[in-house]
Amino acid sequence: GIEHEVINLAEMFRKKVIEKFINVYESGGTPNPCIECNKFLKFGEFLKHAEICGFERISTGHYAVIERDNSGRYLLKKAADLSRDQSYVLYMLNQEVLARVDFPLGGMLKSEVRELAYKLGFKNAKKHDSQDICFVPDGDYPSFIEAYTGKIYKSGNFIDKSGNILGTHKGIIHYTAGQRRGLGVAAKSRLYVSEIDAGKNTITLVPEDEAGLYVKKITVSDVNIIAFDELPENFRASVKTRYRQKEIPAVINRTGINELVIEFQENLKAPAIGQAAVIYDGDYVIGGGTISGLLD
Repeated sequence: GIEHEVINLAEMFRKKVIEKFINVYESGGTPNPCIECNKFLKFGEFLKHAEICGFERISTGHYAVIERDNSGRYLLKKAADLSRDQSYVLYMLNQEVLARVDFPLGGMLKSEVRELAYKLGFKNAKKHDSQDICFVPDGDYPSFIEAYTGKIYKSGNFIDKSGNILGTHKGIIHYTAGQRRGLGVAAKSRLYVSEIDAGKNTITLVPEDEAGLYVKKITVSDVNIIAFDELPENFRASVKTRYRQKEIPAVINRTGINELVIEFQENLKAPAIGQAAVIYDGDYVIGGGTISGLLD
């Protein structure tokens, strides 16, 4: 007996999520479309529509927890089920949004959610977990991009750090930073993608033990801070730069209104421009942004 309404956001999804996904790949980066979808659709247009309809709050199935501190500030915390935690893709939420959102699954284990769904007779109680991007269900990103754009992405050169040609790549959209499988280049040791230059259409490959694969500093743009009004100078916390990566201790400094420089206490392997860098203090999300540059 609950009223169900469908909101057509297809055009916004194409522009804000799919087309940005493609643009980042075309520029040699590695996008995270789930973050854009959360920002513009789930906690953007959906929340606006709820307001129009007179609803005070929205609820989603994300695995994360929202708390309030003694000052009344809203905080974002990792889920009870760390294997399903989605706080990494929610770092862009601000105080206004956090005040009006509920995550009812955040304190539950996924196994408990499935058991409850089964008892309630939900048809999807035993549905397999999604592992791929929703609009590319088979995980073949290059084929999707080529079909969507109608473009043919030219092959180019694999090179080493000195510019020597090592082989031929299939087009830069087929590769991402840190990749080692499917390169098709014969070498004495394993090679990894360390740099993708869209302008020159070259991909630099390095052995795992070579410095080009690791960095100590990154620049971060489009920053959102949840836990503070202003990030303290030389703020020490832990940062992760990929969804399934463990956090690494780092020092974070703001260098502009929406910019940070993050210096890690250990070498960071193959961070990818376009991915999110999310700052944690224990289980709490301090904030984060998009990786925009790599520094020596």
